Amino acid sequence: MDGTDLRAELSRNYYVRSRTARTAALRMAYIAYARTVAGWQLRRPTAEARASLRRRIEELFERDWQDANDGIYPRELIEGLPWREYALAAPKLLADLPRTRARIRMGRHDELPGQAERYPTYYARNFHYQTDGYLGHTSAELYDLQVELIFGGTADVMRRRLVPPVVRFARAQGYGTARPMKLLDVACGTGHLLRFLGKALPDARLYGLDLSPQYIARARETLPREMEVSLVCDDAEKMPFVDGHFDAATNLYLLHEVPRDVRARVLGEMFRVVRPGGLAVVADSLQLHDAPELSRELRAFPERFHEPYYEEYAAQDLTALVAAAGFTVRETTLAFLTKIVVAEKPG
Repeated sequence: MDGTDLRAELSRNYYVRSRTARTAALRMAYIAYARTVAGWQLRRPTAEARASLRRRIEELFERDWQDANDGIYPRELIEGLPWREYALAAPKLLADLPRTRARIRMGRHDELPGQAERYPTYYARNFHYQTDGYLGHTSAELYDLQVELIFGGTADVMRRRLVPPVVRFARAQGYGTARPMKLLDVACGTGHLLRFLGKALPDARLYGLDLSPQYIARARETLPREMEVSLVCDDAEKMPFVDGHFDAATNLYLLHEVPRDVRARVLGEMFRVVRPGGLAVVADSLQLHDAPELSRELRAFPERFHEPYYEEYAAQDLTALVAAAGFTVRETTLAFLTKIVVAEKPG
């Protein structure tokens, strides 16, 4: 092993070990948060589940480091969490705890602002028992910090798993400054995935679609000003775009929060708006058959949070859902607690 290889190996080992240690620390913070919010006594995973989680976390960080090292995306993306953003959100999260605690203990999931009746019934609820569901500015400010606590600092790393197939597709198709790729992120939320895609593909024309005006506003506030991105507040079941408008589309962590028929319509709309020969990358939670040793942990998610459609989603097959929409599936991979399906629209 020469000096360059040795430095790379030391860098990889340091990254994996330091991020794994950080995950353990944030897991302890989440346990404290969960006990404060709802008095949950989190069950200790079985030995098999602990070994599986440890292996999956290490593999996740190893792939993240390797993709940055290989130039799939800039190294700056793996160097740390957005601590300033989370530091600003943390006092608001603590201040919001009493309302969240009361909502969980009373089982209330319908404490929403007045405009909630304008939205589909499945959407107008306090997902995760968070204040205002997806229809409040406080919710939009706190969401990313809450998710990072729940997943021990791995949420953004799992989001980045969607970037490599998009970058490889863009390079293979010859997209660049002279021929920019048009990419749509469906259910873009506060824009974290768009931020990663913009850093990896600075010449791409990015679009984000989300049903929440508050989350769209948060994305506008936090996305880099130099990034070329258009944000649209609209329904993924009937997207306001013409057929074949995009070269690629992504969708992350939406399908487990909608009923079965809505999943099919969203994927059908993605198929419609992607051009023939275009790319679709769809990712969501692991499903029960993906990791039987983690079935107790996966089933605990809807038990602790208001996630009425999760159990039914977890029993389905995401790969089959994407194929049923008309796409040709090229690859299915697992990344810690996330499942990623890479597909193309037949040309």
